[in-house]
Amino acid sequence: MTRRSRGREVALQVLYQIEQNSGFKAADIRRFIDRRLLREAKLVEFTLDLIAGVKEHQAEIDEMIRQVAENWRLDRMAAIDRNILRLGAYEMLYCSEVPAKVAINEALELAKRYSTAQSSRFVNGILDKVFQVKVPAAEVDAVPSDLESDDAPDAPVVGDENG
Repeated sequence: MTRRSRGREVALQVLYQIEQNSGFKAADIRRFIDRRLLREAKLVEFTLDLIAGVKEHQAEIDEMIRQVAENWRLDRMAAIDRNILRLGAYEMLYCSEVPAKVAINEALELAKRYSTAQSSRFVNGILDKVFQVKVPAAEVDAVPSDLESDDAPDAPVVGDENG
């Protein structure tokens, strides 16, 4: 697991805890993060930024998810899936340094690890729709230069039903 993946994992755990226990204090959050990330300053900062960003933009993110989630109300989704979607959507919509496909892939890995067997397909479907609605067409067609060689591994396919 990469360091940033570990930061995302801890951010998801905190977002879930906050949703389940609104009395979760900032000092408790910081202590939880520090213990999990061994006080690695850059990784702790990355994780705190993810949490703060999701919380700051949660209303817009939730509205976007509502728009694309056909036949699913946000409050009827599993809490862990809802928070995975928020985290993935936040990175796609507000973190320009993170390619949308990376944000989706990271969310899929979290779903596979923390949710049900079907959740990765559900998360993939919702985030793919967010991607299609919000990400400019130019970015969809852009291929990073380090993936242009013939010997580069195939990138995950956004919209792949097999997640």
